[in-house]
Formats: sequence, C-alpha cells, structure tokens
Amino acid sequence: QNEEKWDFVLVSDIHEMGSEKEIKRKKFLDELSKKGFTIKKIEDTKLFYGVRAPPHIFWKYQCLLTNPNSRQQNSSTYQDVPVTTRIRVVHFILQNTVTSDLEKLHDLMKKKVFEAAFPLHKKEEIREILKKKWARWRVLFKEQPIEQIRCYFGEKVALYFAWLGWYTYLLIFAAVAGLATVAAGATVFSSSQVSKEICDANNTIMCPLCDQNCSFWLLSDTCTYAKVTHMIDNEATVVFAMFMAIWATVFLELWKRERANVVTSWNLYGWDEEEEELALQLINNPQHEPRLYQHSYLRSTIVLILALLMIMVLIGIAHALVIYRAVAVAVFTQSDTSLLSKHADIVAVMTGAVLHYLTIIIMTKVGRHTACLAAHWALFPFLEKPRTFSQRENSFTVKIFLFQFFTHFSSLIYIAFFLGRVNGHPGHYVRIAGHWRLEECHPSGCITDLFIQMAVIMVLKQTISNIMEYLIPWISHQLRKKKKHPQRRSLMLGEEEEAEDPCKRQWLNNYELNEVNVFSLFNEYLEIVIQYSFTTIFVAAFPLAPLLALINNVIEIHMDAIKMMRLRRRMVPRKAKDIGIWLQVLEAIGILAVIGNGLVIAITSDFIPVQVYKYMYSPCTRENHTSMDCSTGYINNSLSVFQIQDFEPHTKVLPEFKGERIKEYRDYRNADDYTYTVQFWHIFAARLAFLILFEHVALCVKLIAAWYIPDVPQRVKNKILTGKHENLRNELRWVIPWKV
Repeated sequence: QNEEKWDFVLVSDIHEMGSEKEIKRKKFLDELSKKGFTIKKIEDTKLFYGVRAPPHIFWKYQCLLTNPNSRQQNSSTYQDVPVTTRIRVVHFILQNTVTSDLEKLHDLMKKKVFEAAFPLHKKEEIREILKKKWARWRVLFKEQPIEQIRCYFGEKVALYFAWLGWYTYLLIFAAVAGLATVAAGATVFSSSQVSKEICDANNTIMCPLCDQNCSFWLLSDTCTYAKVTHMIDNEATVVFAMFMAIWATVFLELWKRERANVVTSWNLYGWDEEEEELALQLINNPQHEPRLYQHSYLRSTIVLILALLMIMVLIGIAHALVIYRAVAVAVFTQSDTSLLSKHADIVAVMTGAVLHYLTIIIMTKVGRHTACLAAHWALFPFLEKPRTFSQRENSFTVKIFLFQFFTHFSSLIYIAFFLGRVNGHPGHYVRIAGHWRLEECHPSGCITDLFIQMAVIMVLKQTISNIMEYLIPWISHQLRKKKKHPQRRSLMLGEEEEAEDPCKRQWLNNYELNEVNVFSLFNEYLEIVIQYSFTTIFVAAFPLAPLLALINNVIEIHMDAIKMMRLRRRMVPRKAKDIGIWLQVLEAIGILAVIGNGLVIAITSDFIPVQVYKYMYSPCTRENHTSMDCSTGYINNSLSVFQIQDFEPHTKVLPEFKGERIKEYRDYRNADDYTYTVQFWHIFAARLAFLILFEHVALCVKLIAAWYIPDVPQRVKNKILTGKHENLRNELRWVIPWKV
C-alpha cells in the first residue's frame, strides 16, 4: 500500500511536555509539514516519526534535472522516481530544513533532540535478491549483481563494489606473477652462490651485535637467514617490480574504461553533481542563493602547517619504534634464554612489526574518531569552507589518507632506506641517547627485515582486523536487540492497537541495526586503498602481497555486503559517476610505487652490489672462467676488517677473544682508517644510475600504457555522440518543425 511507504524515519527520546527539546522537535516537524510532508508518529521506548515527501517535490526534481524532451511529462511522473532518488531528495531536504531558531537537523541531533534519522530496509524483491545472490558466504566466487546494488544503495556504493571487484579480478595476474617470483627464488634457495658462501663461512668471525657481554659470532650461523634473503632478493625481483609498475597503470586505465561503460549504461556520463545540488537547494527553498566559491591563502597555509605537524607526530612514532628495536636487540642478546639471545635480531624485528601493527590500530581509532567529527562538519570548520559536500569529502579524504599512509609506512620507510646505513661502524657507532646502538643489516642484506615487517602487518590486518570488523557490528547488533526487546514487551501490554501497527515492527528492526553516517563508505575505500599501497609500493620486498590482497578482497566484498544488508541501517543512496578523488590518490600511489620499488632494489636489495662485484671485481673480470659463477667471493669482498683494540672503551669483549686482532663487519671501508673504499663509491654511483634508469623506464612505460589504452572505449564515445546528435535534431524540430 502506498499509504504505508515511508521515505525516512526520525527517532527521538520521549521528552517532557513543554521541555526545550520537545519544543525544538515540534518546530522542526512543523517546518516539514509546511513543505507538504506526511508525518506518522509511533510511540515505543522511543518516539518514531515516519516521513513521506509530497509528490510535487519529485515532479520538480524531474523537471529540473531531466533532458528537455522529457519536461513535457504530466504531473503523474513522480510515481516513476526510483526509491534511491526519493531517499536522496528527502535526505537533502531533511538536512537543509531550517527551524525558526535557525537550527538544522544535525544541530538538533547534536543537542539530542533527535537521536537518529535513517531510510528503511524494506521487504522488497530487490533486497531479497541481494541477500540471496550477494550478502552471503555461499556466493563467495559468484559475480556481483552491480545493477541490483545500484538500484538499492545508489550509484556511489555500486561504483565502489564495481571498482573493488575489478581490482580483485586484476589482482589475479599480479598474484600469479608474485608466486612465480617466489617460485623462481625458491629454485635458488640452496643453490645461490652468495648463500653458499655464507653457509660455508665457518672461519669468518663477525663483530658482536651489542656492547656488553655479547660474543663474536660465525657468519655461517646465519645460513638459513641468508637462504631466505636470496630467495627474495634475486634477478626475478627486478622483473617483478617492473611488472607491478606496469600493472598499476594498466589496472587504472582499464578501470577508467570499465567505469565509462558502467556510467554510460546508467545514463550518468554527463551528469553534473554541482547542478544536482543546486536543483535540490531550489526545491527545498525557491529563494535560495548559491554559495560562491571561496579561497584563502592564509587558511590554506594554516591547514598545510597543521598537516605537516600531524606528519611530524607520525614520524616521531616511527622513531619510537626505531628506539624499541635498538633497545630490544641489546636486551635480547643478553638474555639467559639461549634461543632468544641467538636470534635476538629476528625476534626484535618480529616484535617490532607487531608493535607497529598495534600502533596502526590505535592511530586508526584516532582517525575514525576524527571521521565522526568530520561527519558532523567539525573538521577544521573555521579554516576550510568547502562549497559542496563533494569538496568537503575530497578535503577530508586527502587529510585522513595522508594520516593513515604515514601511520602505516613511516616504519617501513625507515627499514627500507635507513636501517643499517646510519648506524656507523665498529669503534664509532651511532647511538640513541649515547647508549644503545642502532641496528645493523644482516651480511646478506636488509630486505628480509622489510619482508618480515610487511608480512606481519598484512597478515595481522587481514586476519585479526577483518575478524573484528565483522564481529564488532554483529555483537553490537545483538546487544541492541537484547536491550530493546524486554522494554518493548512491557510497553505493549496496554497498547494493543499501537502494537498492531504494521510499521512498528519494521521501524524497530531498522532502529536496532548499527548506525551509518555519510562517511561510512569512506572507511571501506580507505582500507582497500591502504592495501593497494602495500600491494604496489614495496612489493619488490614482499612478492606475496598481491596474493594476500586477492584472498582478502574476495572475503572483503561479501563481508561488506553482509554488513550493509544485515547489520547496518540503510545507507543514504548517492549519485556518482566515478570514485571521486580516490582515483587521483591511486594514481599518486602508482607513481610512488615506481619510486619505492626503484629505491628498494637500488638501496635495500643487494642486487646492485652483486652486479658491481660481478662486472668489476670478481675473478671473471681477470680470467676467462666460463664454468665459474661470477659472484664467487662476493661475501668476503663485501666485509670489512676491524682491529679489536679500536673498540670504544666501554665495549666489553668476552675473555676468549682478547687475543684476537681482526674481526669483520658488513661495509666497504679501509682497514687502517675506516674510510670508505673506492668500491663503495662505485656501488653508490651504480645504485644512483640504476634508480634513475629504472624510474625513467618504468614511468615511460606507464605513460605509454596510459596513452595506448584509451580512458573511454570507442563504443561509449560513439553512443554519446549519437545521443547528442539525436537531442539536437529533436530540438531543431521544435524550433523549425516545417523544415525538418
């Protein structure tokens, strides 16, 4: 029955008659009544107000925003307005209705006059289709019903799932390439010449890892660690890094084509968000004057300074993790537990990664709290004055993404580019507070530390975080239901007629669901875009990242669907013709991926030092050894010697090594004065040359791929062209009908 179809429900506490809140509530409802809204009241433990907009509002909407040919329609066309459009228009009017006290709905909600305002999940055919074909675990590998998602949640949500599905599909190719890279590395797990030399180095004694009571150690003790390192760090990694740079570009270009196909099929290709917002403002208030664009260099400068301060705080947190690792290595190496002292560096890396994950969780909570404030327009309100909701959302997206990006990557940047390069050398170590030595790289390189850090964070995020992401809304929903039921039964005893109202059960069921806000979809985007950053930026150090992302996304799609359909209130549908500023964010990440992977191979990896050794210092350069591996002797060549008597005064050397004169450490330094050797500068020049070459080649390939793959398919262009031609021809008939 049409009489029982309600567009929105407002929820309020039961206030005393004549109280300030009750008066404010009545004023707001009176304003809605003046606009022709039908309002139905149901009383339970809360007051529920069903709101239905009058037909003329939707007729105005169609007249303002449909093409000129359709404006000849009669006044009954409002009946054909989709439910998503009804909800969107009513939501806009509710949010922009002003009382005589100059208060809007969000002001009244802040003052607890109203507790909630939401559209309804209704028992309709399309909802049952989505619950059967989308929001359940049994259809994990089935294609998403994007058209039905659009018809129920609107274009913005549908585009999110279309983008996520497309990204997940293309991750298959990246995951296969990553597995192939790991498989190629596994073939050299035991046969790598560099690993063999470390495993056979039974007489190579290395400098101690700490200052107090730490023993010298044999290089061969780290045989397994070296094998794992060279399984990751090999020639295949370079090819994979180049592949991922191209993949990131191809993914975005193909997505642009897919988006063009999708929005054209929805007749939204030429849709203008600004025009729609202006139309809604005029429908709500015919006397409305447009808010003009504003820009202040002073405000922008203050926002920039605040953003830089925020980034400095996050870098400070990364420094705290560095201090933890330095202290942990010193403490673990002196532990009475032999297993802990023997593998102190690995334990420090693992616990540091877990601590980094906990930091991410805490800072994410801080970010979400900020998101809630922003949802009530409280993020920098005195500094930024965005004209439209879209501008406000874009500004918010950039800030929170930067916040999350530095939270996730500041520690990884240190491990990738600074670990083992700023720690000094034996006899002259760089120390924290003059006491704890900074960590050193393993003789086979630092890339395994980066591998471990990324593996721990991605695995924890995709297990614990996803489980909590589902469990918390589910538990919250169950608690709300249990809290509600007993009170409702006690109230129903003397109110039989009200209890029979068919709307009451439906409204209560929707009220018991978890709340959503205008930025609920933002959190889903943010999670996947951060994952995309892990999948591309440092993927050279962790080739399994695309595989983990693929597994996560297959689950994520249906977990989000279940949350939206079964655990959360219905989101307000919003129109959109693209994924907004997230596309620019993804393109920026693609450029960072080229730079990041180039730096990982040039600086973190041992690829360049090995190549320099092969072609400039190995036995192959002096003699024609066709049967010899040219990396033979690399490990010995990469170690420098140190005189024990040159240790700092407070360094304690165990008694059994007092007679020894020379020990070794990883670096390219002269034995007499510990200055850098000529080979160090050769390697430095080769790293720089490779970085420039890699980034220029990768960026050129990205540009060629972007040019080669058109953003908009020819079929879509031709359809738009034909449509414009047909519209102009129809216009011409109205102007000079006797000549056409």
